[in-house]
Amino acid sequence: MDDLVSERYAEADENVHFTENLAETVIAEYSLPGQLVLDPFAGFGTTLVVAERMGRSGLGIELLPERADMIRRRLDGAGEVIDGDAREVAALVDRPVDLCLTSPPYMTLKNHPENPLNAYETLDGDYQTYLGELDGIFGQVAGLLRPWGHLVLNVGNMIDDGVATTLAWDVGAIVGRHLTFRQETFLCWDEQPEWLTGDYCLVFQKSG
Repeated sequence: MDDLVSERYAEADENVHFTENLAETVIAEYSLPGQLVLDPFAGFGTTLVVAERMGRSGLGIELLPERADMIRRRLDGAGEVIDGDAREVAALVDRPVDLCLTSPPYMTLKNHPENPLNAYETLDGDYQTYLGELDGIFGQVAGLLRPWGHLVLNVGNMIDDGVATTLAWDVGAIVGRHLTFRQETFLCWDEQPEWLTGDYCLVFQKSG
């Protein structure tokens, strides 16, 4: 847990569990220097910062303008952040992608069913709608990947008030409609957020 906390960007909240060490491992394994690494849910910019540090080109999409500006400050002139909606990723990205590394936004766990893909702006979101929109996004990402390119998802299963949500399995099944599933890695933390029952990296590949 100390690694998780120490690597979390200062402005990120305690639920962010996507670390620079994890990004470094994935980027080193599934891309080469000079290649393009995409994160359609750029968040706090971890994927882009690490990609640039490792000699790759980082490209991210971020819906919230304040987050996009924060990422640009972190990148300090390197990489590229597009202000936009991940649901339009195919229209926003104009070149082939070698690796997509991302962690999809989680639906809020308590008190309201907002749809995270609308940045919590609507009250009509539900889990099936959420999964359907992720299906559309990752279908577009599959179209952007070069032959033999990879999509790696950091995603977890959750529990709230005793009710489990198998998000990792559900998202994995969705992405498997578009890309070939290659492997899963279970991420072990000394201690993890109480709502997170299992944390995974799911690896998919585009056929040649």
